[in-house]
Amino acid sequence: MAVNVFNTGVTSDNLSRHEMVSWVNDSLQLKYAKIEDLCTGAAYCQFLDMLFENCVPIKKVKFDAKLEHEYIQNFKILQEGFKKTGVDKIIPVDKLVKGGFQDNFEFVQWFKKFFDANYAGQEYDAVRARGGVEVVAKPTKKPVAGAAPGGRSVKDKEVANLLLEQEELETTIEGLKKEKVFWFSKLQNIEVLCQEGETIDTSKITDVLYKEGDNASDEAGKPIKNPMAGAASGDLDNITKKLGKLRTTIEGLEKERDFYFGKLRDIEVLCQEDPTKPIDTSKILAVLYATEEGFNAPEDIGDGNDE
Repeated sequence: MAVNVFNTGVTSDNLSRHEMVSWVNDSLQLKYAKIEDLCTGAAYCQFLDMLFENCVPIKKVKFDAKLEHEYIQNFKILQEGFKKTGVDKIIPVDKLVKGGFQDNFEFVQWFKKFFDANYAGQEYDAVRARGGVEVVAKPTKKPVAGAAPGGRSVKDKEVANLLLEQEELETTIEGLKKEKVFWFSKLQNIEVLCQEGETIDTSKITDVLYKEGDNASDEAGKPIKNPMAGAASGDLDNITKKLGKLRTTIEGLEKERDFYFGKLRDIEVLCQEDPTKPIDTSKILAVLYATEEGFNAPEDIGDGNDE
């Protein structure tokens, strides 16, 4: 069983952000560039595999995860590993998967102390353990030096940067659409199961909750087009307006995705009350049909139509 530790805040033993990234990379032979790259949860799963052999199904960990629902699946694997080894640390999954620096830095600081308290010096071939998968940092899309030739005006260069941002936002939208559909389809499947009767085996619901989907990250990481292709100085206002619309679209998609995911979390809590007994379908349907102030769920839930 694991030795539990507590994060006592800033001490002389804490590593800097750069030292922490180096420790992660050196230990697991990764190529992370910053603390935020830990938001996928994959590194923690492998660290736990290093500390307690076979406590996590390492083959199920998505080391190339690029979307939030894939990060969440990795953290679910980590949570199960914590349960098996008696770790009582609560993982702030909702915060970590957002990729913010502070939340991820605080968690990895705790994890480093946990690792030091439990590591016995055993040898570990990290690359072999994860099947030879090479893990690199998530690409940061920036204008490439020289992308706008010297003869371009300052306005042209600004257009080029805006076009890069536009492509990033469009890629984000594609990913959010896939995540939204991923969570929504689970709700639809659960709704269908609830038509079977007044009660249903909890295992049928959890099977839907924990079933992994196809890799939805095909659109992520697409090569960026030449930022100046088709760009003209007069496009600046139009591009700026379009960026505003794209940001609004992202806000709406994030709210819708979080609405669906929140319902699934509520259903998961219901299933955990007594996993050995059938659950009243009325309780699940109450969650499915509950509304949220300021957000109107599509009518798809209730009429069985696909999006």
